[in-house]
Amino acid sequence: MTNDLIWLSAAKLSKAYGKRKLSPVEAARVVIERIDKVGDKLNAFCIVDAEHALKAAKASEKRWKKGKPSSPIDGVPTTIKDIVLTRGWPTLRGSKTVDAKGPWDDDAPCMARLREAGAVIIGKTTTPEFGWKGVTDSPLTGITRNPWDLSKTPGGSSGGAAAAVASGMGALAIGTDGGGSIRIPAGFSGIFGLKPSFGRVPAWPLSPFGNVAHIGPMARRVEDAAMMLDVIARPDARDWTSLPYDPRSFVKGLNKGIKGLRIAYSHDLGYADVDPEVKDIVDAAVLTLEEAGARIDRLAPGFEDPAPVFRTIWWAGVRGLLGGLPKAKRGLLDPGLADVLEQSQAITLEDFLDATAKRGALGIFMRGFMQKYDLLVTPTLPIPAFEVGKVAPTTDEKEKWVNWTPFSFPFNLTQQPAASVPCGFTTAGLPVGLHIVGRMFDDWTVLRAAHAYEQATGWKKKKPNL
Repeated sequence: MTNDLIWLSAAKLSKAYGKRKLSPVEAARVVIERIDKVGDKLNAFCIVDAEHALKAAKASEKRWKKGKPSSPIDGVPTTIKDIVLTRGWPTLRGSKTVDAKGPWDDDAPCMARLREAGAVIIGKTTTPEFGWKGVTDSPLTGITRNPWDLSKTPGGSSGGAAAAVASGMGALAIGTDGGGSIRIPAGFSGIFGLKPSFGRVPAWPLSPFGNVAHIGPMARRVEDAAMMLDVIARPDARDWTSLPYDPRSFVKGLNKGIKGLRIAYSHDLGYADVDPEVKDIVDAAVLTLEEAGARIDRLAPGFEDPAPVFRTIWWAGVRGLLGGLPKAKRGLLDPGLADVLEQSQAITLEDFLDATAKRGALGIFMRGFMQKYDLLVTPTLPIPAFEVGKVAPTTDEKEKWVNWTPFSFPFNLTQQPAASVPCGFTTAGLPVGLHIVGRMFDDWTVLRAAHAYEQATGWKKKKPNL
């Protein structure tokens, strides 16, 4: 029974709590046992607080017994990426340059909403230093590994969150995504991850990387992520960039299906190099969407590779974040991040303004393109997961991680909602993700399409053998 419990979805946990067939305390205990069993293999956590989790689970149990849960995710084991402020726990952001003494008196908006909703917070998950790259390792916490193959990366920067969810160490997770950091690890680790429309989930403090950075849910099931989004999308006055609150549930409408939806599919966006096996798997997934009634046009949107634009904006963010770091502390940085900081010194004001203008042009272009289509579909990643300890699958000292993540960062620039849903496995047993991009503000249709695909396939039943 214990092994079954760790794989229960948030939706099934919630129903079981309501029927008194299961207690939040039982659920928390089996997750803690799971962490004890496989946690060291994966290194997905920088903090596990079993005492805090069990205390919260006992309080949740009392609410369910009274028939007054705080939300449908009351009592669901949940993790928080160590980029997000959490009252009472240090938020070190994977860096030796952050003072662990704090004080740590504040919850970020999503964390505050999760506490209010009664989620049982198990601990904090690992991140590369300041979330700077698409794999998860740091000088502070070491290497985080992929549950499907311990020699591979789970992706990043929300790699700890993805590894925890994929391996049964919590049903829900908070991730952040400034260039793919939810969708990259979701794709590599075989789970669902959503980057909502920018501002859908309030953030505070705002990311040093500016308005390319989003906060979103990660889960093994689309419905679970929608349940979580219902909670974390609630308003918070501390984020002046957030969208007006929309009280519609993200869960409602998931079962509407996708018949008649207009979907553009591009396996390469017109410029990306894609592994043939990945392409074949994603091609097959698109056929499933077509069989479900979607109208598929196989074409690229038509924009040029925006990697230079993204790199300028992102590298400038690194300079803003770390440019004032004392020289004594610079030696504590991840060498790759220190190199990005060095490269960022060459960015001029003109460079930044030019990149910002080109970003705006891309956003306008995609707004126009999405008038013709409800969704754009691509692979989540052009390759399967590669070996741990590398920034990129090949030596790439200048470009770092941007070149091997061509499908994710463009839609941070445009701020559109985008998700990765598992769509198959390579012959080596590594997950492949289907990337679904929606119209700006239309998170509901992204979730609906991902759910329809999930329901039509059996990939959600596969579990890593740990």
